[in-house]
Amino acid sequence: MDQVTGTGFGLVHLQVPPITSGPAIGSLIAGIAAILVSFAVLCFGLTGAEEGWGALVAGAFTLLSVLAGGGAVAAAVIARRRIAGSGETGRVRFTGRGLTIGGMVCGIAGAALALIGLVLGLVLQLA
Repeated sequence: MDQVTGTGFGLVHLQVPPITSGPAIGSLIAGIAAILVSFAVLCFGLTGAEEGWGALVAGAFTLLSVLAGGGAVAAAVIARRRIAGSGETGRVRFTGRGLTIGGMVCGIAGAALALIGLVLGLVLQLA
């Protein structure tokens, strides 16, 4: 506490610790989910290719993986904006820049793997 000169008052400086951004955490979770679902696309697409149902099931899981990957990227963009705008005087400082990068990479990779798995399942089913 610093005393204001000439008065009987004091000035308190609060030290608020930085907070990890919630959208950054959500981005990483959604990105990891997109990767996990893309493995289901690969498994169902390859397993069901001979019986004829693989492409249909893989397509449904591909949609889920692409939605999760898009959500991961959107949450990462929101989190990066929040982190960049924080830390000014009187505002809470957010952290989690690495989480946003990881969420973006995992989301894009999961969606890409799912699309590749779907194409592979379709090619094997039609062959």
